[in-house]
Amino acid sequence: MSHKTIKVDYLARVEGEGALYIKYQGNQVEDVKLRIFEPPRFFEAFLRDRKFTEAPDLTSRICGICPIAYQMSACHAMEDACGASVSGVLRELRRMIYCGEWIESHALHAFMLHAPDFLGYQDAVSMARDYPDVVKAGLEIKKIGNQLVTMLGGREIHPVNIRVGGFYRAPRLAEMRALEEPLERATQLTLESLRWAAGLNYPDFERDYEFVCLRHPDEYPFNEGRLISNRGMDIPIADFFNTFQELHVEHSNALHCVRKDNNQSYHVGPLARYTLNFDRLPDMVQAAALEAGLGKECRNPFKSLLVRLVEVLYALQEALRILRAYTEVPTESFVPVTPRAGVGHGCTEAPRGILYHRYQIDADGLIQDAKIVPPTSQNQKQIEDDLWHYVSGAADLSEERLTWECEQAVRNYDPCISCATHFLKLTVDRS
Repeated sequence: MSHKTIKVDYLARVEGEGALYIKYQGNQVEDVKLRIFEPPRFFEAFLRDRKFTEAPDLTSRICGICPIAYQMSACHAMEDACGASVSGVLRELRRMIYCGEWIESHALHAFMLHAPDFLGYQDAVSMARDYPDVVKAGLEIKKIGNQLVTMLGGREIHPVNIRVGGFYRAPRLAEMRALEEPLERATQLTLESLRWAAGLNYPDFERDYEFVCLRHPDEYPFNEGRLISNRGMDIPIADFFNTFQELHVEHSNALHCVRKDNNQSYHVGPLARYTLNFDRLPDMVQAAALEAGLGKECRNPFKSLLVRLVEVLYALQEALRILRAYTEVPTESFVPVTPRAGVGHGCTEAPRGILYHRYQIDADGLIQDAKIVPPTSQNQKQIEDDLWHYVSGAADLSEERLTWECEQAVRNYDPCISCATHFLKLTVDRS
């Protein structure tokens, strides 16, 4: 088989910049590398000697798509270091703003970035000519997510109202009530969209993943819980680096995070949360998932589109629950947090999976050391493993079709490559 090279300079339907290299020896895959070449931005380094109260605002700048996740993980880690705890209505408001981020992020990916793959369109603009109602529904659903983040966070992008201990300002009752009808409308649109998406043609591809996510005794996970897996792992957040390790690989500017005991990949994100926390979903959401053809677990990464819509439905219902219980503006919008020397750990569920933060601060509250492990770096080796298995039987495909399917397999993860990269430059080496 002659040597062939396929290059796609940039793929607009993921966030960040990267490349993919695939080498075939005959019909056998010999090598797969997902390269993340976006330059490092040194957030962990320039956090040092900053005040502990600055971490939420600074880390939110890592990502314009999931800033809430960075703010929440930073807040939890700092509160852990200082021995503080946020409960009651302020904890509920934290869940509500996380609902907003999941809604806007999942809707953006499912309708604008992922759905075109299953219908043969290069982008959502082309798709909108034939499926205008689907695209309009996606935009309307995303809008309510934006509104939730704006109301609680002060603005849509890089919110400014979140602080260690809670919020700078609690929402007024009228602000909350104004969102009830749009949330109900978005619920109906999401149910209709889930039924529509259930009819798409998904590749028959399943893997025996080790799923890793948060597990809470009572709730579908956002902010708190223990880290568990479907292979028996059950650890406190503070044991993250006793269980996982980051490795530098020559072909990527992003570290690979793998299991420490065997250097193997693991899977974080919607499929992991859904499979390990299905029983934490409300009955209505469970019923909608089963009606869409999902079982109580999902191991097909292409069906992450369906799982994201299920999580949107959950987030809408959770936001409505919190809204309807919000009958009085809290007297204080935050819990006072006094710095002390120590180490704090925080881990929350970003739309793409667990986001771990660890900080060491001194007695004056200055950050001495920072470690941040985003979901995409945790999934990077898993994406390579998926591609290896997926393209193993695809050597005879045309270069155009092979490129398309590789791009789609990567987009299953909705990778935020800037967090860990605009994808994709694809090189296929056929020897």
